[in-house]
Amino acid sequence: GPGDRVAVLADNSAAFVELFFAATKLGAILVPLNWRLAAPEHRQMLEDCPPAVLFVEPDFLAQTEAILPAAGGPRRIAMGAARAGWQSWEDFLAAGAAPAPRAETDPQTPLLICYTSGSTGKPKGVLLSQDALAWNADNSADMHALTADDRILTTLPLFHVGGLNNQTTPALAAGATVVLHPRFDVEATFDAIERERITLTVLVPAQLDMLMAHPRWQSADLSSLRSITTGSTIVQERLIRAVNARGVPLIQVYGSTETCPIAVYIKAADAERKAGSTGKAAAHCRMRLADDLGRDVAPGAGGEILIQGPNVMLGYWNNPQASAEALREGWFHSGDMGHLDAEGYLWVDGRKKEMIISGGENIYPAEVENVLLDCPDIAEASVVGKPDPRWGEVVVAVVAPKEGRRLEPAQVLSLFEGRIARYKHPREVVFVGQLPKTALGKIRKEDVRRMVARENNA
Repeated sequence: GPGDRVAVLADNSAAFVELFFAATKLGAILVPLNWRLAAPEHRQMLEDCPPAVLFVEPDFLAQTEAILPAAGGPRRIAMGAARAGWQSWEDFLAAGAAPAPRAETDPQTPLLICYTSGSTGKPKGVLLSQDALAWNADNSADMHALTADDRILTTLPLFHVGGLNNQTTPALAAGATVVLHPRFDVEATFDAIERERITLTVLVPAQLDMLMAHPRWQSADLSSLRSITTGSTIVQERLIRAVNARGVPLIQVYGSTETCPIAVYIKAADAERKAGSTGKAAAHCRMRLADDLGRDVAPGAGGEILIQGPNVMLGYWNNPQASAEALREGWFHSGDMGHLDAEGYLWVDGRKKEMIISGGENIYPAEVENVLLDCPDIAEASVVGKPDPRWGEVVVAVVAPKEGRRLEPAQVLSLFEGRIARYKHPREVVFVGQLPKTALGKIRKEDVRRMVARENNA
């Protein structure tokens, strides 16, 4: 019913989308869970935001049962056959055969809680209203010139706002056709574009890289595509050139979970002329760049990207302190840095925060560092991102063993098994005697990055 939280742990499917629209109709709050996370991370989220109902696909039932209480807890629906303690999807649907009345909801009624990594290592639940989703859909319609004739391919996971709200829900609102893939697969993507005559799709740079590395890239029939949308990290020039060379405009979007996600975008007509820019503020957003004192910066000067609009989050679930830090004086403070050119187009320069983005997934160093510092043989640890041609960035762990202790890289990497999602695991371990620190004892991240760069150039 209204206000109930409904958690879902599943691959992309029509059932996932049905749950989204059912929550909209009932005034409930959908809580999509990232299936790439480890069981302890799911437990954190379910404890932070206890759901009334939990929907889980068969592949994830065993790991979910391990973190649920033996008695009590949410009503459990298996998105497949029945199982002890779980109602089947079919029985659940049959039990609700009578049409449910549409709840009278205020536009600010919460609709989604999407978890994003927290800077302390604790995930934060981004609370998005029904109104935010509606305005976001309008932003997407303007960005993509969406019509009922469009055919959308969704390969990004629906547990991310990028998969759910960049094109999928806006396209359905416009009466367009959406082709859903359970997960991204290179061959299946090429097949769908050709067979279904796809007109629009969203692909993060890591996915584009995989498509371009495939033998079909040069010969695939991409003639139906009006554009490919990308984002989530700074897009390399070579990717932009490669897509444009196939006659398809590559349009960039800038935003975050907190902006639902569309905040800034470039349109297809400007995509080649302004290649590398993320464009101008969305149709229903305002954007400004500010210095550390909150003053607007001049064109060409760097500043923090601030966003204002009806698509911005209500706040972080059950976290007033983080909400107050992010939402100040009517603006969402992104923590990202950028500059405007003379025509007012945004160019994203990097992140003020320490977040690492690998393959479109956000990773906060604290999450990884917490695992390292649990090890009794490690005195100090710091985690940074290292540029990677495929993933954008990969995680590097810089570790200072305790005096008299000796560690091998494989031992350090084994610490992460079953603790956090695999994409957050370090790809490399660098051992040092001690980490560089400020006078107050805070680790100097920039110096750590230089250490990693020197190690890789040695």
